[in-house]
Amino acid sequence: MLSVAALSPTSFASAMVAPSRASVKMMEEITFDPKPWTSNEICDQAGLEALAKKCNPVVGYWDPLGIGGASKETIGWFRQAEIKHGRVAMAAFVGYCVQSNGIYLPGNLQGPFGSTMANIPAISYADISAAGGPSDQWDALPTSAKLQILGFIGFLEMWSETSTALQMDGEEHYVRGGKPGYFPKFSDKFPHPVPFDLFDPFGFQKKFTPEKKERGLIVELNNGRLAMIGTMGFVAASTVPGSVPALAVAFKGDYVGGLPFAPFNL
Repeated sequence: MLSVAALSPTSFASAMVAPSRASVKMMEEITFDPKPWTSNEICDQAGLEALAKKCNPVVGYWDPLGIGGASKETIGWFRQAEIKHGRVAMAAFVGYCVQSNGIYLPGNLQGPFGSTMANIPAISYADISAAGGPSDQWDALPTSAKLQILGFIGFLEMWSETSTALQMDGEEHYVRGGKPGYFPKFSDKFPHPVPFDLFDPFGFQKKFTPEKKERGLIVELNNGRLAMIGTMGFVAASTVPGSVPALAVAFKGDYVGGLPFAPFNL
């Protein structure tokens, strides 16, 4: 009891050390001032207007959200988001068409393996395809498969946002003047062999001229925008009857119940 009574607020005084000068200096250096923009990447409304005319001279510059008047960092963020979502939508559009036509891989998605997983039921890719359209096929996936897909997407997202990985390639983050849409390489950053990079895995663009690369970016932007509209059209047509009249013939009574592509069915 005496030892407990001896404990008082003053007994901790020796542990309460004043912050060092170095830590105070670091705290003082943290500011919210705009960082330097050390590249020629688009960072203002004039650059967005020029890009819009290259993408579509007929429509031209259309900015209902007023992004052109935002900060350089915000413009870089929106450009990165458009390129990334356009790429995902292009892959999704093709995948939606493939899955809707009953095309699937041979073999099993999962099955019994060894003594520790002997009770796992066998599920073939044909079983997943037979569930219905792409939204129904996602619902038919086992939870472990969904977790693997979402985990891989999370890794790709984390890797693309890592400034250290970007700087190892001689690039900067897109909100610091870096190239929007650039994805860091895998092949030279891991202790084990990585045969392909996510972007340009076969190295075709290494021989492209700057003019051809710029032309390719314009094509990619236009195709990505169209793919985003097309993919959302597929999802809407398969969920709400008659929402997309042009696709009414493709979805004859085979509609998705509930929220399409919900992460998990709880």
